Amino acid sequence: MATPVSQATPPPTAGPATTRSYALPMAAMTSLFFLFGAVTNFNDVLMPYLKDVCQLTDLQSSLVQFAFFGAYFLMSLPAGRVLERLGYKRGIVVGLLVMAAGALLFVPAANTRTFGVFLLGLSVLGAGVTLLQVAANPYVSVLGPASRAASRVSVVGVANNFGGTLSPLLGGMLLFGGSVALKARLASLPEAQRLAEEATLVKAPYIGLAVFLTLLAGVFFLLKLPEIEGMQADEASPADAAAAASGRRSALAFPHLALGVVAIFLYVGVEVGLGSFLIRYGEAQGITQLSDFTQSLVRGLNVATNFIAVLLGQPPAPIDTTAGFTKAVGAVMVASYWFGSLVGRVVGIPLLTRINDRKALVAVCAAAVAFVLASIATQGETALWLIVLCGLMNSIMWPVIFPLAIKGLGPFTKQGSSYLIMAIVGGAVVPLLMGLLATYGGGLRVAFLLPALCYAYLLYYALRGYRVR
Repeated sequence: MATPVSQATPPPTAGPATTRSYALPMAAMTSLFFLFGAVTNFNDVLMPYLKDVCQLTDLQSSLVQFAFFGAYFLMSLPAGRVLERLGYKRGIVVGLLVMAAGALLFVPAANTRTFGVFLLGLSVLGAGVTLLQVAANPYVSVLGPASRAASRVSVVGVANNFGGTLSPLLGGMLLFGGSVALKARLASLPEAQRLAEEATLVKAPYIGLAVFLTLLAGVFFLLKLPEIEGMQADEASPADAAAAASGRRSALAFPHLALGVVAIFLYVGVEVGLGSFLIRYGEAQGITQLSDFTQSLVRGLNVATNFIAVLLGQPPAPIDTTAGFTKAVGAVMVASYWFGSLVGRVVGIPLLTRINDRKALVAVCAAAVAFVLASIATQGETALWLIVLCGLMNSIMWPVIFPLAIKGLGPFTKQGSSYLIMAIVGGAVVPLLMGLLATYGGGLRVAFLLPALCYAYLLYYALRGYRVR
């Protein structure tokens, strides 16, 4: 998922006499953005895992994303008030400890195999992430010279994508991997006992996460971060004058902003929804034989994740690629989906300085619509890879839609930005609607028509909705 960037204007940098190195604080902030991506995209693996362990429908399993992303909507404004009272540094520490508390709730949830407790843990995790997002974004803009703010934003954005690519790989190994002997033993158990033992697999990753978050909170508590004393008001511009002269009293009175809020809502929703249902979609294809390309990809990435597992003290868990599509293979496909977004962002964003960004948005939205519809119309591995390619198309949508939506708002720019960030709640709603369609509306192929409609709206926004009126 794209990381929202604060629209605040950074304060003026100090003169040469007070120049200091921000390398250590910047490294700490980069670790936070890596964490955002890793925790968020782990849910794409957690969702099919909980569907099996807790014996859920597709609709019920989609509540995983609803619980997590719903926190963005509920906590965005309270998080701002918390930061006003605590300050940014202590706010980051509190956010990390809130996340640690959410991670620890997975222990009683796994012990009792209670889906409601899992959802509570996810909600608390999401609340902590929201507080961190609100605190971390302004810091990125002030940690160093203002002239290099864009490069710092790019660095943390890449870290966010990298964390989001790595976590499904590790999650697939930890939740769907295991030795052949372990799998054989679990398969031989009565269903209730098998599910109980499989439920315990989630405890180790989240206990480890809680320990890491607590240690990171201690690091930030001890770290000397520069204080943000206040943000300067933006300089007057022709846009300010035009917006004031229009007589409008709210950012939502600008049609292109209101349509942009819907666009961000649907963009985040479709990005999260496709990643969330990718494993289930692969299972529905009935793939009994993987192509040589997919087998080579899975084996290659499995070697890398096993190396990391050994470093973390976990036994290697080779993925059997001869059994066709499995959840472990699906976790690799999810990682490939998010890797496409990472590659597209690294390569595509610099290109936007040389080409027309709106025309680029038209191209990727049109391609995404075509990919989803073609996937629905086809079968097997081809259908799956067409969805994976949508990750590449998603890569430039946020950095193009966001500026188009706030263009010409003048003094309403910050208000408009707040509405756009709150629209991240689309990540809670669209997967829920996909789950509803999959369970009661005709199955997964029907559910995947919803992402096609979301991309179609984004195409409309790129063609007409963006126009300032």
